[in-house]
Amino acid sequence: MAKTASKDSAAASAENGDSAPLPENYEAAQAELEELVARMEGGSLSLEESLSAYRRGAALVAFCQQQLEKVEQQVRVLDGETLKPLPMNTAGTAATESGDDL
Repeated sequence: MAKTASKDSAAASAENGDSAPLPENYEAAQAELEELVARMEGGSLSLEESLSAYRRGAALVAFCQQQLEKVEQQVRVLDGETLKPLPMNTAGTAATESGDDL
C-alpha cells in the first residue's frame, strides 16, 4: 500500500502545474493546454491530478491571454491605433463572413 501511495504522490508532484515553468511561446502553451484538456476529458486522472491539471491549465490560459495582448498592442502600434473592433454576430463571434476585409 505504501508503494501505491508513494507512486501517487510522485505522479501528483510531476503533474503539479504550480512549479512548472511556462512555455517559451504561445504555440507551445496552446499545445500543452490542448493536451491537458484531452487528459482531463479522458477521465483517468485522480482528483489531485485533476486539480493540478486545472491549475496548470489556468496558468497556461493566462499566459496565452498575455501573449495575445502583447501582439495586439504591437499591431496597434504598427497600424497607428486605427484598428476597429470586429462586428460581432449574435453568437458572440466575429462576423467575418460579410465579405468585409479589415
